[in-house]
Amino acid sequence: MKVIHVQEFKGELMGFLWDGTDAHPSSISSRLEDEKNNPLPLQPEQLHLSRGILSTFPTLGTVLRVVFDQGTKEHGLHLLHIGKWMKFINVYCDVNGGFWRGVFTSSTKFRYTHDKDRLVLERQRLYNEREGLKFGRNPYWSFPQTSPITEVNYKDLPVVTLMDILTYPEVTARFLCVVRVVAMYPWQAKDFSFNGIYRVRLTLEDATARIHAYLYGKDGIKLFGDQPAIDVLTRKRNALLGVATNDDGKQVEDGIARNPPWLQCCLKSYYLDKSDIWGSRHYRLYDTRLVVD
Repeated sequence: MKVIHVQEFKGELMGFLWDGTDAHPSSISSRLEDEKNNPLPLQPEQLHLSRGILSTFPTLGTVLRVVFDQGTKEHGLHLLHIGKWMKFINVYCDVNGGFWRGVFTSSTKFRYTHDKDRLVLERQRLYNEREGLKFGRNPYWSFPQTSPITEVNYKDLPVVTLMDILTYPEVTARFLCVVRVVAMYPWQAKDFSFNGIYRVRLTLEDATARIHAYLYGKDGIKLFGDQPAIDVLTRKRNALLGVATNDDGKQVEDGIARNPPWLQCCLKSYYLDKSDIWGSRHYRLYDTRLVVD
């Protein structure tokens, strides 16, 4: 894997590794109501990376975060060199907040790898081929096709990754993505609208990043319909979030991990403050319809 960044967060050293492939999506074990007081994080690290740092990351393929346990922490800065390819053995991996994370322990072994190494060249070749494919920016795990539960109005737009969006050079733009909806707030369908106006925050993820996208007003009507019955709206929410249901369409007991479907959606970026357009940049879901009875 290639070391693309190294940074210390509150005394914890973290390395950022990449090889051009997509990590397997993890199941979401948090309960829907957790999103109020303990929302899913947007990044595995404690402090968010700046847009400047993210702009140095590849926009295709998962960037694996790795940390050092107490026995190897003091040597961390001397182990990882940005821009170098390395081979690793015995890296402990777990899932934290829905993100894969690696841990270097005393049993971890590694060595630097030459840029002309056969495996490195193969990784680069596959990455270059993927970039040239029509559906190359779709997550690996969305194949052979995305879920049919959504329809979009802008099918002619090229699919981009969430990292493409985060690092896009213009503040305002429109995008077509293939993502999973891993969380919503509010989580109860009865609270999706206030005074007849939809106001919902969606947490979207793909293999490259996780973002908040907001659903407001007419865009909510487009997605869910014009004030459907609460039970209908709940079924649509469950379909988006991958909530397990029984034969009657009712949610089963908590504790069952969710696997939200991969779906297409349209996103647009905008800003709230003209004096701080990048700092106030947000994302909104639009022109996407949920095809669920």
